[in-house]
Amino acid sequence: GRSNGIEISNSIIATGDDCVSLGDGSQNVLVSDVSCGPGHGISVGSLGKYKKEEDVVGLTVINCTFTGTSNGVRIKTWPDSEDGKASNFTFEDLFMNNVENPIVIDQEYCPHNQCNIKVPSRVKISNVRFRNIRGTSLTKEAVRIVCSKEIPCQNVEIGDINLVYNGIDDKGPAISSCSNVKPTLVGKQIPATCV
Repeated sequence: GRSNGIEISNSIIATGDDCVSLGDGSQNVLVSDVSCGPGHGISVGSLGKYKKEEDVVGLTVINCTFTGTSNGVRIKTWPDSEDGKASNFTFEDLFMNNVENPIVIDQEYCPHNQCNIKVPSRVKISNVRFRNIRGTSLTKEAVRIVCSKEIPCQNVEIGDINLVYNGIDDKGPAISSCSNVKPTLVGKQIPATCV
């Protein structure tokens, strides 16, 4: 069966992979008051690699801390994918402490070049909110939203982001990159997002 109605709270998760990972078919998952790290952060996916994957609907991640993780919160789908849907995600009141990639939507997820990145993902991502996310990023690109060329992300809201670059390679402020998405921006944006 698939995960439905799961709550993970008041926990410390330290691992060599994702602290929490939602696979296909997951629904109505709440992650609250979790300390994540070391690890790969909290991820949805990867999605779209296999036939007949079920939709992912409903994830709330709230009041969590990420320390030294390779990602913060991430949604990832394969290019050249099967059809699918991923919707209704809220990431709110999160603190990033020296996280490499704090905010990520990656619809060109292709580890070890195992796919045809020229063919867009067919997983539709919609209704995603990133709110009150603050802290430090170890990479300059603190916010990376890469959506499908064929099925752009819909109803993405980014509000009250304050992420400061804290890496050693380069000086200057954090940056963001966005493609195939027109998010609603609310409140303060550090770095300036999708402009």
